[in-house]
Amino acid sequence: MAVIVALALGLALAIQAWIVKPYQIPSESMEPTLDVGQRVLVNRFLYHFQDPKIGDVVVFHPPRGADGEGPQCGVPGGQPKVGEPCPKPTSERSDQNFIKRIVAGPGDQLSIRNGHPVVNGVEQTDEPFINPCGGGESCNKPRTIKIPADHYFMMGDNRGASDDSRYWGPVPRDWLIGEAFATYWPPNRVGGL
Repeated sequence: MAVIVALALGLALAIQAWIVKPYQIPSESMEPTLDVGQRVLVNRFLYHFQDPKIGDVVVFHPPRGADGEGPQCGVPGGQPKVGEPCPKPTSERSDQNFIKRIVAGPGDQLSIRNGHPVVNGVEQTDEPFINPCGGGESCNKPRTIKIPADHYFMMGDNRGASDDSRYWGPVPRDWLIGEAFATYWPPNRVGGL
């Protein structure tokens, strides 16, 4: 009996470490797609076999600074130019986990207009899953940046209440944990993403 329990525990830990891991949503930054306290399952191995895509909802380690420790943006002085999204993350990753949506990938040219990403000159307004930005400086960052190789620009679906790549820059691919693919709690929100 003890061997069966040990094997079951070992299997459960291995699945969480390498295949699928559950996460709880800590903030309102992904509303209305994901609510505070909702739980998701994250595919930890998918990005070993394919590239992340625009539109993927991912769990990742943000740059240090996004967690409130030190400068947020990796440019000299810690602040991007006025009207510019942060073009470069800090060099160290945070130990915290964030969940956001990929809105731009490696090599893309990006600015922000009315809370929508403008990717390679095209405003992405077909985003029925977002809460509108509501105006203000964070909703409009008209200066264009280029996303570095192997980096991804993340934004929360609750555009007016999300601390995201606009402030702390694109996220290196190595810091991505995996794609959220399903919700399992609460029962009335069970389903795919």
